[in-house]
Amino acid sequence: MSDKMMETGLHMRGEVLGHEHVKKSLAAASDYSRPMQELVTKYCWGEAWGDNTLDKKTRSIINLAMLSALGRSHEIKLHTKGAINNGVSVSEIQATLMQVMIYCGVPSGMEAFRATEETLKELGEI
Repeated sequence: MSDKMMETGLHMRGEVLGHEHVKKSLAAASDYSRPMQELVTKYCWGEAWGDNTLDKKTRSIINLAMLSALGRSHEIKLHTKGAINNGVSVSEIQATLMQVMIYCGVPSGMEAFRATEETLKELGEI
């Protein structure tokens, strides 16, 4: 794990999702799932998130919209925490999900609202 993309990915992933979360995810990886964790860290977090063209706040909003469109509640919850860490306000999350409802369908938006509301309550944001 000494290559540059992995180091960048570990740093960025920790900044957004929390260093403790990243440590736990990597420590819990089995021999089977370790390659997936390394791929996610290198390419999602090192290559994509490590590119400075878009700021972290913008990336968080985009991720919430995409994950909502895909109906990935577990990841929506995780990235809601990251969005708050990256300075996305509750009203900006709400507006993003309203946009999702229009362009991706009401069921996708409703699922995303449920997931983000649960997480925002846990974080004490609402």
